Amino acid sequence: MDRVKEVLDYMKKAGKPLKTGDIAKALNLESKEVSSIIKKLKREGLVDSPKRCYYVPKE
Repeated sequence: MDRVKEVLDYMKKAGKPLKTGDIAKALNLESKEVSSIIKKLKREGLVDSPKRCYYVPKE
């Protein structure tokens, strides 16, 4: 599975704002990798940050 899709799907299932470290731990990925994926998703307008260091998928 594509890692970007995997991260986005996990965020959607969680249903709450998540930190990159929490996502990395749950998916067994490096925090740096998750951070770069989230940056990419933010540029594409698929993820929002309701408060500092927490991320949620846009509806």
